[in-house]
Amino acid sequence: MILTMSDSQTVSAAVAKLYNTYPFPPEPLLDEPPPGYNWRWNWLAAYNFCTGQKPQKQDIRILDAGCGTGVGTEYLVHLNPAASVVGIDLSTKALEVAQERCQRSGANRVEFHHLSLYDVEQLPGEFDFINCVGVLHHLSDPIRGIQALAKKLAPGGLMHIFVYGELGRWEIQLMQKAIALLQGDKRGDYRDGVQVGRQIFASLPEKNRIVKRERERWSLENQRDENFADMYVHPQEIDYNIETLFELIDASGLDFVGFSNPGFWQIDRLLGKAPELMERTQGLGDRVSYRLIELLDPEVTHYELFLSCPPLPKADWSADDAMLAAIPERNPCIDGFPSQCVFNYDYQIVNLSPLELEFLQKCDGHSTVGGILAGSQLGLDAVRTLLKQQLILLTPS
Repeated sequence: MILTMSDSQTVSAAVAKLYNTYPFPPEPLLDEPPPGYNWRWNWLAAYNFCTGQKPQKQDIRILDAGCGTGVGTEYLVHLNPAASVVGIDLSTKALEVAQERCQRSGANRVEFHHLSLYDVEQLPGEFDFINCVGVLHHLSDPIRGIQALAKKLAPGGLMHIFVYGELGRWEIQLMQKAIALLQGDKRGDYRDGVQVGRQIFASLPEKNRIVKRERERWSLENQRDENFADMYVHPQEIDYNIETLFELIDASGLDFVGFSNPGFWQIDRLLGKAPELMERTQGLGDRVSYRLIELLDPEVTHYELFLSCPPLPKADWSADDAMLAAIPERNPCIDGFPSQCVFNYDYQIVNLSPLELEFLQKCDGHSTVGGILAGSQLGLDAVRTLLKQQLILLTPS
C-alpha cells in the first residue's frame, strides 16, 4: 500500500491526539534521579554489549526519538553524565511532562523539540546513540521513519529500537478491533474507547481467552487509563514478525548487531533435547533460526535490538597477550557490588567466587588484566567468563 503525505499527516495527527489526551508513559515525576537502570540506555554498557569493549569516548550526542513523557530521556541523561541529549516527540502535552520530569530530577543536559521522526533531518549534526522505543510501530510508514533516523546516526554509532511482535500480542489485536467496532463513529474519541474497552473486559466470561491473557500479562499496568489507551485504542499500530522485522532493518541500511535479549534467541533452549533436530538447524541461517524460535515459543510481545552505522569495531580477546594488556573496569550496570552475589547488567543473579570478587575490586580503570592477575590465583579463562557475563569492560592497550 502506497501512503500519501496526506495519509501520513492524518495518522500523525491522530497519534498526537491520543498522547495529548493520555500523555505516555504515565510514570510519576520524582525530585531525584530515577531508581535503578536500564543498561540499554547506558552508553558504556550498550557499547560493550555490541562490540566487546569500552567505547573510546563518552562525550557523545544522544537522540531519544519519540521521547513521550521523558521516562527514557531522563535515564539517558542520568546514566550518561558526559553526554548531551535531545528528545523529540509529536505530542505537546507529553513534551510538557518530559520537560518537567527532567527539570525536577536534575537531568539538565537535555533539550526537547516538538518534531516528527520524519522531520528529524531538521536537527543539526549527527548522533552517536539513537534510542527509539515504542515509536516506529506507530508510524504510518515505519520504513520512512527508520531511514530518516539512520541518516542521523554517526559512523560507528548505535541505534536501539523496540517494536511490537504480532505473535505475543494476538489477543491485544483482537480487543483493539472489537473496541473499534463498538465505537463506530466515535472511533478517535480515546476516552470513549477506554470506557468501551473496560466495559468489554467487565462483561466477558472469566475463562475468555482475551481476559485470561490480560490478567496474565497486562492487568497491573493497565489499571492506568494511559496504559490501557496506549494498548487498546491506539489509532495506528503495526506488529512485526521476524520476517517483516528484518525487512524493516534491511530498509534502514544499517547493520543488525543483535537482539538485546540473546538468551531468548538460542534454539537449543527449545530443541536441545533432540540432537537430530539440532543438527537440522545448523544450516538454517540466523534469520530462519529466529523465525523458528518465535514459531515454537510465540510469547514474543516485542523485539528489542541494536543496529549500527558502520564501521563498528568488534573486539577480539582470543589472544592471551591482548587480554593481559587490556585495562578492565566494572560494568556500571551492576547492582549489589561489592558482594559475592550481585545482579548483572540484565538484573540476573551472579554468584562470584572469592577470587572473582577480588579481581573485580581491583578493576580500577588503570591496572591491566595481567597486572591484576600477577598477584592472584585467578586464571585468564575466568576473566574471559567475567567478560562474557558483561561484568567487566575492557579497553585495548
